[in-house]
Amino acid sequence: MEPQEGLLILYAMKRFFPILILIAALSLATVAAYYSVFGISKLFSSQASAVILMAAILEVSKLITASYLERFWQTIHWLRKTYLITALVALMAITSLGIYGFLVSAYQETEYKMKAEDKQVEVQAKKRDRYKQQVLDISKDQQNINTQIIQLSKNLGNNVIQYTNSEGQIITTQSSSTRRIIQQQLDSQTTRRDSIAIKQDALNDSITKFDLNILNLETNSEVAAEIGPLKYVANITGKDTDQVVNWFILIFIFVFDPLAVMLLISANKILYENSKKNIYGEKKIKVLKEEKVEVKLEENKDNPISNITPPPSPSSEKQNFLNQINKIEKSGASSKRAGIAIQDLKTKIQKIDDDNIKTY
Repeated sequence: MEPQEGLLILYAMKRFFPILILIAALSLATVAAYYSVFGISKLFSSQASAVILMAAILEVSKLITASYLERFWQTIHWLRKTYLITALVALMAITSLGIYGFLVSAYQETEYKMKAEDKQVEVQAKKRDRYKQQVLDISKDQQNINTQIIQLSKNLGNNVIQYTNSEGQIITTQSSSTRRIIQQQLDSQTTRRDSIAIKQDALNDSITKFDLNILNLETNSEVAAEIGPLKYVANITGKDTDQVVNWFILIFIFVFDPLAVMLLISANKILYENSKKNIYGEKKIKVLKEEKVEVKLEENKDNPISNITPPPSPSSEKQNFLNQINKIEKSGASSKRAGIAIQDLKTKIQKIDDDNIKTY
């Protein structure tokens, strides 16, 4: 790549960068204005159209005010400057409050949906907990029944009954009627145990169903996906979710509109500075134009010729051109631009020398 092409690329980048800053500033300002206008309109919904028009005009005026202050800071009277700065800060505050209202309103809609879904999950969880309690009660009954069945089975296997008679003697006997009674009790407890087991299985199925419903509500919730990160931050910090959201919104509005205004001011400054530079990034040189010789005639009937202003002598004109060459060489301008100007002046000096030779 030749040096000239590199300079052109560098020049294009320097020209494009402030435009990029300006685009970013206007994009931020436009989005901020949109949020602010609709945020303010929600506060005065009865006259929404009029409020939107007013807020939009104020947003445009804010950007123009910021640009005006940057361009003419040195020439603006201090009273007018003070008022414009105050108005600019007030407009930025209004924009920030509008954005705050818009974001808070959007979060409240999400919060209502989240609370409705949490309520559904809570209802399902309460039903599940009731069934779990029933399962626990049934399990206790089941343990008692199992204990009784074991004891009855032992008695049935032994088929021996011991008792003390009136004389205090221990009598051991086997009775078919007693065996039938034990068998009936054993069958009754077994039937009861089976019935309880069926009921327990049904309750466990219901608990599983409620668990699946809760899992479905929590995993397929769009609201949970939206505010999931905020809930995570709230759990880490130990703060309420609403408080974390409020912090986030405040950080957001303190960056949004002020950044747009600062980028706009920066773009104005860079564009103004670039307008005073050439393609090499150097300050533009104002080449002195060749002075025209003016002949002024004053009305003098007696001697009009004596009032003619004589043209500059060739030597003074040559010296003037030499002084201009000296100024250009000391200005530190680029060699290409300075070389063209110096060559032009040298051509004029050469012409004066040629005219002098011819005259001589």
